[in-house]
Amino acid sequence: MKCLSINRIENLDLPPALVWLLGECMRAKGKQELWTRQRPELLEALREQAVVQSVESSNRIEGVTVASDRLRPVVLGKARPRDRSEEELAGYRKALDWIFSRKRRVAFTPEVVLKLHALAQGGMAGDAGRWKSKNNEIIEILPSGERRVRFKPTSAKGTPAATDALCKAYQRIGAHEQMPVLLNIATAVFDLLCIHPFRDGNGRVSRLVTTFLLVQEGFSVGRFVSLERVVEDRKEEYYTVLEKCSIGWHTGQNDIAPWLSFFLSILRNVYGEFAQKIESKSTAAPKSDIIRSIVSGQVGSFTLSEISAQAPALSRHLIKKVFLALKKEGIIAVSGRGRGAVWEVIKRR
Repeated sequence: MKCLSINRIENLDLPPALVWLLGECMRAKGKQELWTRQRPELLEALREQAVVQSVESSNRIEGVTVASDRLRPVVLGKARPRDRSEEELAGYRKALDWIFSRKRRVAFTPEVVLKLHALAQGGMAGDAGRWKSKNNEIIEILPSGERRVRFKPTSAKGTPAATDALCKAYQRIGAHEQMPVLLNIATAVFDLLCIHPFRDGNGRVSRLVTTFLLVQEGFSVGRFVSLERVVEDRKEEYYTVLEKCSIGWHTGQNDIAPWLSFFLSILRNVYGEFAQKIESKSTAAPKSDIIRSIVSGQVGSFTLSEISAQAPALSRHLIKKVFLALKKEGIIAVSGRGRGAVWEVIKRR
């Protein structure tokens, strides 16, 4: 394994498209404060929506799901978890709360990684917040049912030292002002995924670490738009890029550029969505804008009642009116009628 180092980042052969993505993300960060001041009436709705979507998408990527009528109550703390899956959703929300509530800069250390794992596991797993005790493998189940080893991570014995080295390297690189901070973050997240330090929950922890590092470095867009949802939308690409870039990782001969491009494109997409929500010149009333924002962030099918639950202060009559307008604009489509009507986003702006 060749972990993070200043030389490694300095010697990266960055294609022009990747450099452009890096510049776009930095420009978006520069406009971030202006955007958050521009439409304050939208921010609270966006925060709640982003949290619910982040919890749902990050867990669903790992195959953890709950009934739709339980999702929001569990995530928002209005209902006690009933089983393991609901505990993990509630735990992921607690981890996000911990990340977003930090008032001072927090160093990236193994202890932070362990804390995020303990929170995300919901406290029900006996090894929550503990390094793996046995070697693990990343397995792919083929359509035929055959199991294939995609990658062999760091050994259980070597995991604590490898994670400690990764965190220290991240801090050293961060002290060099000329090193692009986003490349440092993206590479650290990738190396953590390759170390695969836990028996279970590695994917969730990697996404929490992503949000943690971005927030620590001033990229706070994840508070308002779910990074996890955008990753889920590109889940197949996500896994393909991870496998491609992990080839040769143990000997430091892997090509990490595709992962960096993927990581930066996700961040750019999230910033673009945030800008679109904030800078929309629609003449519709602010309440209609809130409904439109909630609808545009939906993954999969949804009902009018589910949207109403996400905006309890708004009338069902107004929500229905916005639904019809969005249908006319070709943004959403409906199946069924009356109380059985199910909607779906078919065109994202």
